[in-house]
Amino acid sequence: MDVVDKLKRTPLYESHLKLKGRMVEFGGWEMPVQYSGLVEEHNAVRNGVGIFDVSHMGEVEVRGKDAKRFVQHIITNDVDRIGKNEIQYAVMCYENGGVVDDTLVYKRDEDSYLIIINAGNIDKDVEWMERAISEMEFEVEFSHISHDTGEIALQGPKAEELLQKCVDFDLSALKFFNFAEDINIFGVSCLVSRSGYTGEDGFEIYASSGEIEKVWNGLLDKGREYNIHPCGLGARDTLRFEANLPLYGHELTEEISPLEAGYGFCVRLDKEEFIGMESLKLQRDLGLKRKVVGFELVDRGIARAGYEVLDEEGEIIGHVTTGYKSPTVGKSIGLALVDAGHLSIGSGFYIQIRKKRVGAKVISRKFLTKNYAR
Repeated sequence: MDVVDKLKRTPLYESHLKLKGRMVEFGGWEMPVQYSGLVEEHNAVRNGVGIFDVSHMGEVEVRGKDAKRFVQHIITNDVDRIGKNEIQYAVMCYENGGVVDDTLVYKRDEDSYLIIINAGNIDKDVEWMERAISEMEFEVEFSHISHDTGEIALQGPKAEELLQKCVDFDLSALKFFNFAEDINIFGVSCLVSRSGYTGEDGFEIYASSGEIEKVWNGLLDKGREYNIHPCGLGARDTLRFEANLPLYGHELTEEISPLEAGYGFCVRLDKEEFIGMESLKLQRDLGLKRKVVGFELVDRGIARAGYEVLDEEGEIIGHVTTGYKSPTVGKSIGLALVDAGHLSIGSGFYIQIRKKRVGAKVISRKFLTKNYAR
């Protein structure tokens, strides 16, 4: 059997072929990496509106008497800080502080949550969560609904104007990281959240996998007057990178904690407990030995993930986690996990790009463009 035949496909797979999407393997899925071109799609989202198929993402529902206690046990953040119909970014950690996955937690009520997980981690995450339920004997109803759920991301400064033409709900009342359910879009009942992975304003739209294509086609049709672009994984990565949003397997891994990655804002060490809390407290108290920094190349080249970072004596001090020539600012920039002694803004180092050492300097991680998110 051909490797491609083993890959999973989203409900929108045939739509991607019709749109001449260039299909690639990603986390066990066959997904479009681009349609018209990465830079064109990237700029469409920054300046107008783009639409992404993100149906490969995973979804689980947690309900019941112990739902909040269970969610608090598995995530680093604190869902007591958000209210009904609000969303929270959170990380799930192993006991050693390494990352199981990063997630979005949708709080429907005190005893009902929707948790979004990364496509390549679905099986691992579900197994880990089910084991946590069993070990602590939480009384919850745990439902893995990824197969039954489709998801679209509509992103860009024109996203609200476009989507408003398709719904009766007042989107201006939907604040960032809030969501509403039972929103009718082209006859399909949808959950709509004001959220995204691009740094731009926009929405993530969930519907049944059997009906998500109606929403996709309807938005593409309505979006013609806005020059809507279907966008692939390539633009999704460059957009999230410019906005300093992490990608699991790069900035967050089993070996990189959320504190080392620079996402301590979602680690609440003052709450009662969560898996990995003691290890993260120890990291905090002893001081971080390494951390992810932003950098800019001062010589020509592009730093790719995995390239070695060297100090001025040629000693390896870390590695690149993400690197691109930013379509928005036109510079070669990136993120790198480096030893803590090389963190100050303006500090210089080298990146080994093939057989050549290329100069780089540390820059702010607000960095890459501007603060796009609301």
